[in-house]
Amino acid sequence: MPFDPLFERVSRVIPAIEWATMEDDAQTIARLKRERRAIILAHNYQTPEIFHGVADIVGDSLALAREAAKAEAEVIVLAGVHFMAETAKLMNPQKMVLIPHTAAGCSLAESITAADVALLRKKYPGRPVVAYVNTSAAVKAASDICCTSGNAKKVVESLGVP
Repeated sequence: MPFDPLFERVSRVIPAIEWATMEDDAQTIARLKRERRAIILAHNYQTPEIFHGVADIVGDSLALAREAAKAEAEVIVLAGVHFMAETAKLMNPQKMVLIPHTAAGCSLAESITAADVALLRKKYPGRPVVAYVNTSAAVKAASDICCTSGNAKKVVESLGVP
């Protein structure tokens, strides 16, 4: 096999015979990234050819949101789920943000809606609503504050609500 920088990136995790079935697509993606001035942010759960092959930056959803905020590319491709792409767009309203699979969802993020937040506000008037960062943009917009699993306790305690 002639030298292939993409294969070099994936050679520890994808056998050459398997890479041969993906190589044309990976080369096309690399070309399109250059032409469109695009960057691919890929979640840790992506398949090896995405995670190790064509992704420019990999990480968990919070790390990808932070990287999206710093992205200089004209196009951001978020290889993840809807809330991740929405967050990247919130961080970069002037840029095109794409998600490769429109049905890519997250059961955790889909377990609450903005309508659910409205019901909570009605049931507990005057109480602040804290949402997990891994929720839809609609839920974030309906909430008072967002937190991560790492700072949830500190955020809730800072509200001073008994």
